[in-house]
Amino acid sequence: MKLIFERSTQGAGASTQYLPSCDVPEVRLSGKMRSRQLRLPSLPEVEVDRHYSELARNAHGVNDGFYPLGSCTMKYNPAVNEDAAALPGFTKIHPLQDDETKKGCIKLADELKKYLCEITGMDAMTLQPAAGAHGEFTGLLLIKAYHRSKGDLKRTKIIVPDSAHGTNPASASMAGFEVVSIPSDENGCVDLAALKAAVGEDTAGLMLTNPNTVGLFDPNILEITGIVHEAGGLCYYDGANLNAVMGIARPGDMGFDVVHLNLHKTFATPHGGGGPGSGPSGCKEFLRPFLPDTDDPMSIGAVRSFSGNFLVAVKAYAYLISIGAEGVPEAAKGAVLNANYMKTKLADLYPMAYDTVCMHEFVMSLEKMKHEIGVSALDVAKAMLDHGIHPPTMYFPLIVHEALMVEPTETETKETLDEAVQLLRDIHAAAYADPEKMHQLPLHTTVGRLDEVGAARNPVIRYEFEA
Repeated sequence: MKLIFERSTQGAGASTQYLPSCDVPEVRLSGKMRSRQLRLPSLPEVEVDRHYSELARNAHGVNDGFYPLGSCTMKYNPAVNEDAAALPGFTKIHPLQDDETKKGCIKLADELKKYLCEITGMDAMTLQPAAGAHGEFTGLLLIKAYHRSKGDLKRTKIIVPDSAHGTNPASASMAGFEVVSIPSDENGCVDLAALKAAVGEDTAGLMLTNPNTVGLFDPNILEITGIVHEAGGLCYYDGANLNAVMGIARPGDMGFDVVHLNLHKTFATPHGGGGPGSGPSGCKEFLRPFLPDTDDPMSIGAVRSFSGNFLVAVKAYAYLISIGAEGVPEAAKGAVLNANYMKTKLADLYPMAYDTVCMHEFVMSLEKMKHEIGVSALDVAKAMLDHGIHPPTMYFPLIVHEALMVEPTETETKETLDEAVQLLRDIHAAAYADPEKMHQLPLHTTVGRLDEVGAARNPVIRYEFEA
């Protein structure tokens, strides 16, 4: 499709005669504050509408079809949450207003923090972080501040499993820590021997997701956190996969001291599109003084302005009060049931990386197919696009060769899962019948097979105007 600048016609535009007159003094910028050249597209209103409608048709979201993107919990976001966040009492406030004039917003934020603490087993929570990785960074700063408050400056290393989300080592590095990677064992969980060998007087903490990135709940979790605590380190819980255990198992009870949550994953606020996001960070009582929104002199200081992306918090709050205390564990159980249902229905054709009961997601390995007929995980993913299904996560986690990671979530029906299973079975049959054709797919999407290597090495990230 054409860019909006390519649709532009000089002199075109919409009528402004019906707009209200400007009711504030006009101010003209001068000097460096004034742009020398501002090129905006010129289109009549109907063309603008058609442009954005075409964009919508070319995008694929949860409302368009099945979206089993592994480890991302792309579940349905109820429209009522959007209606709640659009209420004037939430949208027409300013953070610098006197607290007396925004008591309702303050109460909502406080209640949301209380609910999140109850779900995670934490004692305090901040809503400031603007996204999941930002929440990670904030939690790591709490760990760093804690050790510094004890005068323990030698603790400079964060231990991260090799199956971790890529943001974990990146966040640790940004917080000024040295990252120590430890391998997974043959069961896809933390290698206890490797962990024991890695901890020491320089250990600041451990970053861990449980269930982990291959969809397994680590049976040794209490021993893992115990090993780190015994060495003097703290334990950080990456809440990316909390959707599988919320209301059933709490990170605080597993031995974790700090958590971050992805409101866009677990608590049904929109995911993707560039934001806004929200990644609240919680902690145990002994870390409360270090939180960014406290007046304590040991605070790490604000990590974002005011109370973070407040309207995202409103959506999460609306979700929690709509499903209630009973709905929280019910959602988790549904996610686990759906993942195991799909896994069982596909296991005879698609080898599973770990052939055991999974939690919210499972990982298939197409290494055998790639070796036998040259059809890769990428080819299977591209084939799914032709049938209106967003493919699973490809080639992650890195510890599984030719990986496809599937997370169906709890909001999908059995009928949808059955259709997806049948499609994957049909793709498997088609691959063995005509392997060469698989390399040409997709054939029925807006664009076909892209040169992904070329795009990564030579990205075109800005529109070049004609001279």
